[in-house]
Amino acid sequence: MDKVKVNSDVELKDKLVAINRVTKVTKGGRTFTFAAIVVVGDGNGTIGWGLGKAGEVQQAIAKGADAAKKNLVKVPVVKGTIPHEMEVSFGGATVFMKPAALGTGMVCGGAMRAVLESCGIKDVLAKSKGSSNPHNLVKATIKALSEMRDAYTVAHDRGISMNKVFNG
Repeated sequence: MDKVKVNSDVELKDKLVAINRVTKVTKGGRTFTFAAIVVVGDGNGTIGWGLGKAGEVQQAIAKGADAAKKNLVKVPVVKGTIPHEMEVSFGGATVFMKPAALGTGMVCGGAMRAVLESCGIKDVLAKSKGSSNPHNLVKATIKALSEMRDAYTVAHDRGISMNKVFNG
């Protein structure tokens, strides 16, 4: 995954994926803390995720957003969808994504939906298999998106023309 440097003028929007309440039991009683998974994106192919932990929900979300901004990747978005099919696993979660025709919308589950919306993808068919753990689903989705390559990148990497990519 290639890390991306983002200019300060780019507007990143954060989206809360999941929040967990964690309880620590000590002899003095119970201590509650919160862990928040946050996804940030500019809606134009830049995406990142972060985990924030704090004693209050708002602080955890803010820390998650800061962590997400430090770990951004660039993904190809072609006409509002993904360039090709992809299946990737991370931990127990497996995600399968397929490009969709214009106007199809987003056919996918909760944690994947947050990632794909933040990225700027409008039309996609996606399925999560295995674990529904939001941590692993977010990581698998971002891994799948960052491994995708559009036709221009493939042509450049192979040193051939765009016609040759499509016509063999």
